[in-house]
Amino acid sequence: MSLLEVTDLKVSFNTSDGVVQAVRGMTFSIDRGKTLGIVGESGSGKSVSTQTLMGLTPGAKVSGQALFEGQDLLSMTPDQLRRIRGPQISMIFQDPLSSLHPLYKVGWQIVEMIRAHEPNVSKADARKRAVELLGMVGIPQPDRRVDDYPHQFSGGMRQRAMIAMALALNPKLIIADEPTTALDATVQAQILDLMLRLQREFDTALIMITHDLGVIADLADDVLVMYAGKPVEQTDRRSLYYRSHHPYSAGLLRSIPSGAGGRGGRLIPIPGQPPSLISPPSGCSFHPRCPYVMDTCRVDEPPLREVAAGHGSACWLPKDALGLGPEAEQLRESAVAEGRTEVGA
Repeated sequence: MSLLEVTDLKVSFNTSDGVVQAVRGMTFSIDRGKTLGIVGESGSGKSVSTQTLMGLTPGAKVSGQALFEGQDLLSMTPDQLRRIRGPQISMIFQDPLSSLHPLYKVGWQIVEMIRAHEPNVSKADARKRAVELLGMVGIPQPDRRVDDYPHQFSGGMRQRAMIAMALALNPKLIIADEPTTALDATVQAQILDLMLRLQREFDTALIMITHDLGVIADLADDVLVMYAGKPVEQTDRRSLYYRSHHPYSAGLLRSIPSGAGGRGGRLIPIPGQPPSLISPPSGCSFHPRCPYVMDTCRVDEPPLREVAAGHGSACWLPKDALGLGPEAEQLRESAVAEGRTEVGA
């Protein structure tokens, strides 16, 4: 059994405009010591899905199953979840300045977190542990910086402090929700290297949520691509970059300068806008923006089916239409011209 197994997770919210279907059926698993990258545009359901696992989406209607070491996170009481959050599963959020309390010293916050879950640990021992953690994540003079306030840290140092806090109780799983988005490229690379090194050292599983495929290239073992609240492609990192199948994944790759599209560094954006999650399109949610749309795409919603060993794609294009090269392009265009789908082939 995997460390975490999520099956058919659905999350929706009632609003004055209607029901927002934020996550519309998400299934994935992750093993200890592995990294799962979850990518997609803003509003695709990446953050909501993982926050729901941690009980951080009050008021949401939730269904499905999320087994963490055999225990269903979605059916736990708030008290049971509090015993899981921190010691077993930790989270690193996008903005550390809003995650750290501005009126308390950074070291004090780490100490309080440790003692909240391990009340038998003395304040002196918890402080010693906080200093060790700050040094471990590369903060200079940790014995002095432990008494600084969050505003006295730079953005990169605050994120390092959040990583230290996440590691304080040696969790089995860390969920990192776009932890490097607000950082410049040099600091971002340092943080990613740090997370990779610490993950290997502690054998911790990591879920990395991001819209940056460059981050995924550095860290992930497996990748889940989300669009309009649903997974549209799920495979290992190398297959996504070199043998992607879903047109949305291919569009993301082509939008990277000098990326896998091989187009001389030109940005090739995906036309159109993501759909409303209050009234998503019929059939395939991506069909209004897809260059290979066929009649069946507008009517029938494609399941996440296997197009290669360990490679799932929610698209009606033929299974052998893999990759970004001219041969795959020709297969896709031929299928569109003939109105041929995998089901109707």
